[in-house]
Amino acid sequence: MKRIVLFLLTNLAVMVVLSATLHILGVNRFITQQGLDIQMLLIFSAVIGFTGAIFSLLISKPMAKWSTGARVIDPQAPNGAREMWLLETVHQLADRAGVGRPEVAIYDGEPNAFATGAFKNSSLVAVSTGLLESMTEEEVAAVLAHEVAHIANGDMVTLTLIQGVVNTFVVFLARVVGYFVDRVVLKNERGGGIGYFATVIVCEIAFGVLASIIVAWFSRQREFRADAGAAHLMGAREPMIRALARLGGVEPGELPKAFQASGISGGRAISALFSTHPPIPARIHALQNLR
Repeated sequence: MKRIVLFLLTNLAVMVVLSATLHILGVNRFITQQGLDIQMLLIFSAVIGFTGAIFSLLISKPMAKWSTGARVIDPQAPNGAREMWLLETVHQLADRAGVGRPEVAIYDGEPNAFATGAFKNSSLVAVSTGLLESMTEEEVAAVLAHEVAHIANGDMVTLTLIQGVVNTFVVFLARVVGYFVDRVVLKNERGGGIGYFATVIVCEIAFGVLASIIVAWFSRQREFRADAGAAHLMGAREPMIRALARLGGVEPGELPKAFQASGISGGRAISALFSTHPPIPARIHALQNLR
């Protein structure tokens, strides 16, 4: 989850900086005497939207290492049997998935793991000390398979494209609404007035919230696919079910009644909308129904 949050925050920061820079340089010439130049605005929006997302993707691996303090295991000189086992397990899973062998790292923290990187053949899989200490080797292997499945599915690239598209629409629609308010509601006839800029800021915040819901929804779907991918790579679904059950503190054979009734739960509706991961019971249920 941390890698996704970092991706979104970096993407937002780049968008803000790039938008301000283009404005200072006078590149945002989409408001003309004749009205709003839709084609120029769309190009402007796409440049801002996709540049932020792509830049975030390209720096995702070093950012993940820096933010977690992850230590990459040297393939030529692993420190002890545990690191050797981690390397061999990740490499075997990568070979089965048909992707390049990723870097393998360990970081201090609560039970968790992540995979990141801009390219399938140059990625990173990191696992926390808390996860290694709280799970059996089979459960850890299942979690590693889940992360390798993310790489094989190209999830980071797909997330980047989706983020770029929603960024583009956020920038574009905010300025269209700002122009409408400025010209039609406030009757300003000279370029972009204070009403335009104020409306753009408010709309970017509002549309950005809606966009984050879309991105979060996609992220939840990719978690289900990665769980299924882990079951495929492991040759059975039970190890991933047991790993999820241990992470969620529930029995793999039982689901909370609230979940059985609603199909998906995980707190209040507003928090579930913004969650990048489905509730653990939902993921277990999906694996139990996997054919």
